[in-house]
Amino acid sequence: MRLPLIAPMLATPGSLPPVRQDAQWAYETKQDGQRVVVYLPGDGSLELRARSGEIITGAYPELGPLGGALGETPAVLDGEVVALDERGRGDFQRLQSRMGLAHSPALAARRAAGTPVHLVLFDVMFLEHPLTGLPYTRRRTELEALRLEGPNWSTPGALVGHGAEALEATRVQGLEGLVCKRLDSVYEPGVRSRHWIKIRNVQAVDVIVGGWLPGQGRLTGLPGALLVGQREAGRLHYVGRVGTGWSETERTELARLLHVMETRKCPFDRDPRIPGSHWVLPRLVGEVRYHTRTRSGLLRQPSWLRLRPDLAPEDSAADLP
Repeated sequence: MRLPLIAPMLATPGSLPPVRQDAQWAYETKQDGQRVVVYLPGDGSLELRARSGEIITGAYPELGPLGGALGETPAVLDGEVVALDERGRGDFQRLQSRMGLAHSPALAARRAAGTPVHLVLFDVMFLEHPLTGLPYTRRRTELEALRLEGPNWSTPGALVGHGAEALEATRVQGLEGLVCKRLDSVYEPGVRSRHWIKIRNVQAVDVIVGGWLPGQGRLTGLPGALLVGQREAGRLHYVGRVGTGWSETERTELARLLHVMETRKCPFDRDPRIPGSHWVLPRLVGEVRYHTRTRSGLLRQPSWLRLRPDLAPEDSAADLP
């Protein structure tokens, strides 16, 4: 069966719903991985698409058996691919070694043997017919009835109400955070909706790399700091420089990527006038941790967390204040 292409619904950064509305929301653990839409045409095969729409099935061969889990029933599912650490938590750094291998099946198979992934399923948008117009509660019931539990995939439960307790539990367990979903919300493909709210346990934001400053001393030839920005209304606004948070390996890899993308033109809407700046094409997306923002929107004390090869540059507009 030819399945409809469905873009994933996105959550809006925010805080817990008001206490008086707590019972109108479901709470799911926020996963630290790569968002995927799973297509099961009912012939034993499956197709995985990233948030960008790119087909990435070949990167995760261990998920192939999921193709036959529903027999001949066609379905489109929403989920997140994670690489688990020793405590069963999603570890994005581990996952990075598995990403970008969709066209390298032999290498993907070798990496799968050493760093297997797990697919966390949390929504169903199509099951023999479209379900996007149904409320979350109905879709959740349909999803759980599929009993999709396997060696490399699962359907974790969702908690209705008790949002404050759920958020505290994720903090204590060292998990990334919480996603709050209105019980009556329909599935809005491709929309960043306020009916889904994501809460991180740390202040973190996606940024676009627009330039870099050379390192000194032992860092000569490597980036000493990155100049980063975020998009708003089609413009890339400078939000600060990031000079900490990398391992030696990560810094070397960043240097390679930055040299490939070097350009003479400043990509920011206003040149931050920083002496010694090297500009790059605004194609690299990363995630940084920070404490607060200045009144002008600059990040205070930002620290690099990771590259986000799963995100397109336009996606970094989402977390602007």
